[in-house]
Formats: sequence, C-alpha cells, structure tokens
Amino acid sequence: MGSGAVFFDFDNDGYLDLYIVNSGYITGSTNNQTGNVLYRNDGSGHFIDVTAKSKTGDIGYGMAAAAADYDNDGYQDLYVANYGADVLYHNNGDGTFTNVTGPAGIDNYLWGVAVAFLDFDLDGYLDIFVVNYLDYNLSMSVATKNGLTVYGHPRAYEGTTDALYHNNRDNTFTNIAEKAGVTNAIEGRGMGVVACDFDNDGWPDIYVANDTNRNFFYHNNGNNTFTDESLFNGTGYDANGVAEGSMGVDAGDYNGDGWLDILVANSETATLYSNESGIFIEETSAVGLSEPTFQFVGFSPLFLDYDNDGYLDVFIANGHPQAAIESLSDSETYAQMDQLFRNSGEGIYEQVSKSAGEYFSQAFVGRASISGDYNNDGYTDIFIVNSNQRVVLLRNEGNHANNWLHVKLVGTYSNRDGIGAKVRVTAGKTIQTAEVKSGNGYASDSDQRLLFGIGNHQKVDQIEIRWPSGIKQRVKNILCNQIIAITEEN
Repeated sequence: MGSGAVFFDFDNDGYLDLYIVNSGYITGSTNNQTGNVLYRNDGSGHFIDVTAKSKTGDIGYGMAAAAADYDNDGYQDLYVANYGADVLYHNNGDGTFTNVTGPAGIDNYLWGVAVAFLDFDLDGYLDIFVVNYLDYNLSMSVATKNGLTVYGHPRAYEGTTDALYHNNRDNTFTNIAEKAGVTNAIEGRGMGVVACDFDNDGWPDIYVANDTNRNFFYHNNGNNTFTDESLFNGTGYDANGVAEGSMGVDAGDYNGDGWLDILVANSETATLYSNESGIFIEETSAVGLSEPTFQFVGFSPLFLDYDNDGYLDVFIANGHPQAAIESLSDSETYAQMDQLFRNSGEGIYEQVSKSAGEYFSQAFVGRASISGDYNNDGYTDIFIVNSNQRVVLLRNEGNHANNWLHVKLVGTYSNRDGIGAKVRVTAGKTIQTAEVKSGNGYASDSDQRLLFGIGNHQKVDQIEIRWPSGIKQRVKNILCNQIIAITEEN
C-alpha cells in the first residue's frame, strides 16, 4: 500500500522537521525491520536523523501519522497508525518522545491508514480520529489467471469501524466512535480523512474517503454526535452516482468564495466537490481535472499555492496499488508520473507538470505527499513518499515574483495549535479563507502554518480569525514576505 509522512516542528525552532513512516513487515516476518524515521531540520536546508535520540522509531507495519499538541504543553505530539497496534508518542520538550499508548487509552489494533487531530467538542483539547481500512487476512490474497499473487479487490474483504478518541483532558482518551455515530463497518473501507468546518457553523466536521464504497461526510451536530450527510449533500459519490476507489483527500477554498471545497484522489479521475454554502457540486470536469487525471491512479492530493498568486493549485501523487499490474494489463503501469495543476484564478486548472521541473517527467510509485515551507523562504515545497523507492523532496525555486505571508496560530482559550481556526485574509480586492487542520493527503499531515500567496500586494490589509473557542480576532496592516505568529486574545 505505502505509508505517509509529517511536516511538524517538534523542537519549536521555527523550522519544519520531517517524520517518515516505513511500512516495515508483518509481525512474525524474518525480514529486517527498519522502523520509522524522524529527521530534524537544522535550519540550513539539511535534515539530521534523530530517530534513536528521539525514541520515535516504531517498527510496526506503519501506515500513517499526524502531529499535534494534544496536552497543550507547547510541544507537538505524534500519532502513528499501523496495521496492528497504533502508537501515541508524547513530546517531552527536550528532543525526546515517550510512548504513552497504553496509559493514554489508545487501543486501535485494526488497519489504521489515516489520522486527524480535531477538537470536535470545542473544549480546548484535541481529539483523535483514526480511519481504519478493512479486515485484511494474509491468506486471502488471490491467484490471477497468470499465476500471480496480488491483493484482492477491496470488496473481497469486510469493512471495519473507524475510531474517535475523545480527549479526557487528563492525558487519557476514550474511543466514543459508536456513541458519536461515526462507525459504519459495512461500507467503511477508509483510506483518507480531513476534518474541517465545511458548513461554517463553528463545529469541525469529518470527511472520510472510502475505497470503492461511498465516502462519508460526518456533520458535527454540536452535541458530541455526528450525522452522515454524504447522501444528501453530494459528497458520497461522483457526478454519475458511482462510488469511486478513493484514496487521499484534502480541503481548501479553491474558488475564493469562503467555503472549503473537497479534493479526492481516486483510482478513477480525481474528484473535486465544490462547496456551495454547505451543498456540494461535483465540478471535476468543469475545472479541467477530469481528463488529465483519468489515466492515473491518484493517491495523495494537495491544495497548495505554489506560485503565491492567491489561488490554490493542485498536486497529486500517482501510482498503481498493484505491483503486478504490468503483467495483468497492457495499458497500465505500476510507476506513474505525479501531476501539478495551476489555478488560473477563474475556476480552471491547467496542468503545468512539464514546466515544473525534471521530477515531473519521471515515473514513481507515488503514495503520500505533504506540503510546507521547509526552508522558510516563502515558497511551498513538496515531500513525496514512494512505495519501495526513494523519497523525494521538491524545493520550490520561487521564480514567481509574488509576495507571501505565513501565519502560525497559538491558541490560549482554544487548543494550543489553533486547529479548527478559520482565517480570512484580505489584500486589496483579494480575499482568501483557510482553516488550520491536522491530517490531509494520503496517510499524512502537512505544514499546519497557513501559507498565503499575496500576489503583487505589498501588505495584507486585514487578517480575521475565528478561533475554535468562538473568539474573533483581527490584525490589520501586515507587511508581506514574513512569518508571523498570532496568539489568541479575547
């Protein structure tokens, strides 16, 4: 399947560090287990392996990870989802982590493939949502007509329930998924998750991308329960009413209307759900993403503004899930080229992969991707995890002459990371809306700072923040081309 990665600043030095999940081997295997890796960014454009010192080298069959400060002590912690027992690492603030899985009450032993931190009850403490894939049995691989052993179709396996861990505010968690209404084992074959406030009611919702079953849209009812509205708001199927082979997912306001849209990578075309005041319209063909993504199997989609013009562009990591596909098909390949699409600013995407660098002319077995400004130069970079191949760090050269502003939020009444805060940035006539989130793409977690492209404007007229606590805050007349931190104030 392939595994994920995380951009986060574990040592609070202002530079993004990098955690990479390695799938390892099933328990009982005689193969060497390399374990996950934590790289510290030294601030000069280099990364140093600090796995042993930090004690974060889990050797389980790793799939996904996400980072957030669940205990509000100022240091981001780390959740790792595995095929088997998941792991919760507490950041001790001295460069080391402690495995607190058992004492914290984390007991997910299923096939976890995606993680998101969110404060679903708005109590100021982050909860954890874990997407589980399916009930996989090693003995259930199927032999094809060519005698090749491959993964069976997802529908050959039973689905499993996801987990929602409520933060008890005493360093422990309780799985309340069933009580909260976010379990659907019959249809649930989850691969991706993104948690955001999609209907602008102040409560974070949860969107789950499922493999060959309809996707789930869990609307937050504001009373510790959720209702799956995917059948009613247009997010369960594509425009033809077909359940797709969904992988990763991301959320962002691609058309600048103040409502967060949803982008899903699939084994078919990518799917873009445009948010029209809480009702979603599938606009994949209309925006130009359908035809160019049809020939690939998309795994990890990202919304990002690579040219800092103020409009969200799209990156998709592609790769076929079946290693033997070339022996089974004359038209499909295991390794595939990733894609970059530029937002014209008028609701249309143009593929610019050929002009974006040599990397985009090469084929990889793409799985996870994350975005973030690892060298703090104002331009959004991309990190890609490939299956059984080298990882790739794409540095954005920034030949765009546009201005930028990075915003880091620090919660006081809200959770420390400000996850769930909605930020509206105004520069001239351009208005952008973004939300701080944890968990996106496939099995991964990108830079949680909000990276705004400001175009040719020299300053931002106003930043408006709606914190999870309900506090509304404004900051005015901010010069561009800097990283700013805004602390929550009542």
